[in-house]
Amino acid sequence: MKHNTAHVPQPHKTIRLILGDQLNPQHRWFSEVNEAIIYVLMEVRQETDYVLHHAQKILAIFAAMRDLARQLREAGHRVHYLTIDDPDNLQSIPANIDALISQHQATVFEYQAPDEWRLDQQLYEYGRRSDIPWIMVDTDHFYTTRNEVADIFTGRKQWLMEFFYRQMRMTHLVLMKDTKEPLGGQWNYDHDNRKPWRGTPPEPQDTRTLHDHSDLWQTIVDAGVKSFGNPQAKQLAWPLNRQEALQQLDAFIDNALPQFGDFQDAMSVKSWRLFHSLLSFALNVKMLNPREVVAKAEAAYHSGCAPLAAAEGFIRQILGWREYVRGVYWANMPEYTEKNFFHHSRRLPQWFWNGKTRMNCLSHAITQSLEHAHAHHIQRLMVIGNFALLAGLNPAEVHHWYLGIYIDAFEWVELPNTAGMSQFADGGILATKPYVSSAAYIDRMSDYCKGCHYDKKLRIGENACPFNALYWDFFQRNTDTLTKNPRIGMAYRQLEKMDTTTIAEFQKQAKFILENIDIL
Repeated sequence: MKHNTAHVPQPHKTIRLILGDQLNPQHRWFSEVNEAIIYVLMEVRQETDYVLHHAQKILAIFAAMRDLARQLREAGHRVHYLTIDDPDNLQSIPANIDALISQHQATVFEYQAPDEWRLDQQLYEYGRRSDIPWIMVDTDHFYTTRNEVADIFTGRKQWLMEFFYRQMRMTHLVLMKDTKEPLGGQWNYDHDNRKPWRGTPPEPQDTRTLHDHSDLWQTIVDAGVKSFGNPQAKQLAWPLNRQEALQQLDAFIDNALPQFGDFQDAMSVKSWRLFHSLLSFALNVKMLNPREVVAKAEAAYHSGCAPLAAAEGFIRQILGWREYVRGVYWANMPEYTEKNFFHHSRRLPQWFWNGKTRMNCLSHAITQSLEHAHAHHIQRLMVIGNFALLAGLNPAEVHHWYLGIYIDAFEWVELPNTAGMSQFADGGILATKPYVSSAAYIDRMSDYCKGCHYDKKLRIGENACPFNALYWDFFQRNTDTLTKNPRIGMAYRQLEKMDTTTIAEFQKQAKFILENIDIL
């Protein structure tokens, strides 16, 4: 017997969008299987092209997206995956959503809160104009909400990270003796974590799983996606899924965290990883939750496997800095991208794209970045960023370069680090002073100066290290702006002791360097 179903209500169908940095298989969305829910992941030119990205960044995100789609299908969920070369792919998120809503006759659209302002605005505007109901849910990832950091600093003139970090430690009872006293009696062991690395103890073995993504890389190239850097397509070491990310976390805790504290600021031509976790990619695409990473580091201290200074230094980067810069980002967007406190306008030198400079520190840090899509915070801040600020490079161009080259760079975390911490383009919203140095700091924290074409001790002359003249020229030309900053008084006291001939010499040297910046 047949039944007339023309007037039987059909179940509501929901489209749920998963972005490329929302690869968390444990999100509440996936707690139950529902045939009426269609999970959508899409590889789109909109996302590959908004800046020029490192090849490994595109490759790793696409590979991880495809693996999450596999996991969801195996768990029984419905998945609609748009590959970069799919003829039905309209290469824009809103256009694809429109097409999928029509195709699946969906009646509800849902998405997780984007972490980048441009996507948040795009999806908000899309939802506002949509003919069907739309819902944004939280990613359930961060310790804080978007606006919580701003709320904590309400009424305060400066947004000091240390104040925020202590609040987070007390709120979440991390490395605490009680609700108000930190373990060991100190909040911060940063002073103990500034040792150079001379080759011992040895760097731990890299135990990450290698993937052959040659076919996927060819698909990306054939689709016309532009990139730079070495794709390492046959042996890509970045994690494909949560299981691999957890293995990487365990390996770091066991083998590298004990030495991480001592050498977290060190740099060496002999090692690009040293004792760093390389977990920022897995964290920022949400394969890992920051709470479990912090808990493992804290447990390593309590079990005697890692000293307090190492555990605290690592935890501060996640519980403190990572949450803090996200709060700075959301409180200052969209104007933050336009900040240019020093009115710097110089274009990036050509060797930013190939590493071919005679300055050994910059050649090594940039070449490493091109090869591995990764550099640690001191290489980013005190080598590459230091030069960019001293040379007066355009902060917007510097921002786009950092956003593209690093595999862990998403705007919410990269922009405050670049515009605020590295380039002081925000005028002190984030940092209390410009982070610049002469060759002396780089030499103290690395072996980069050995065998360099330039002499770290010389300020003037053909073989003088460019950092030296640029350092003094930076303070001289910004005297009116910076002289009252109490954190850099020493530099101006030294300038006051220089005679006019000396100042004129380093200004002439700096002018020569900047006029020949492409061939340094």
